[in-house]
Amino acid sequence: MKRFVRDNGLSLAFGLVFLLALIGQAIAGHADFNNQQLSDGGQTVSFGAYLVSSDFGVDVAENWQSEYLQFFLYIFATVWLVQRGSPESKPITKIGTESDEDQLLGRFTTADSPPWARAGGWRTTVFARSLGLVMVGIFLLSWLAQSIAGVSAFNSGQLAQLQDPITWLDYLGNPDFWSRTLQNWQSEFLAIGSMAVLSVYLRQRGSPESKPVGAPHATTDESG
Repeated sequence: MKRFVRDNGLSLAFGLVFLLALIGQAIAGHADFNNQQLSDGGQTVSFGAYLVSSDFGVDVAENWQSEYLQFFLYIFATVWLVQRGSPESKPITKIGTESDEDQLLGRFTTADSPPWARAGGWRTTVFARSLGLVMVGIFLLSWLAQSIAGVSAFNSGQLAQLQDPITWLDYLGNPDFWSRTLQNWQSEFLAIGSMAVLSVYLRQRGSPESKPVGAPHATTDESG
């Protein structure tokens, strides 16, 4: 058990803080929702009812989709774009999908290579892009979930104000949908750009997200 925890410490730690943050969001969101209901003259809801409500669903989904947008864009962008001096970038000389030798494909596979890396044909083609494809899929599904929960939450507000509800397609062009979406996107893009640039000149000893402390600023694709 100790070895399992050590070998999987990063995923276990972030899984735990994710659950704690989600629980905290649910508790705070429930209190805020009921306060808003009281101020609007409405009825409060139970914690269980809030957890399955569109208000909670849209808040969760809009954050998830922006995070997976960040991941898939960074995965694909770093194939072709580089940042000299950043450990987040690959070397300037390796722009593109790289050679089979670099990627350990074809005759360069090893005995420990994943089966689909050795299989060739469509299986290797799919496996060679599987990380980006899965991230794109999760992003699109969470964005769809945001739009479905969002239109439900929006229409609840419309009905409370004695206004007509709108369709899902109409909601996709509504400012509420794009305000929720873009406020998360811009923060993700800022975080990615900041990390790529700041890691050129700043260091964090022992972190693979940083270069070695004594490495020159121009050193690229080297972790400490």
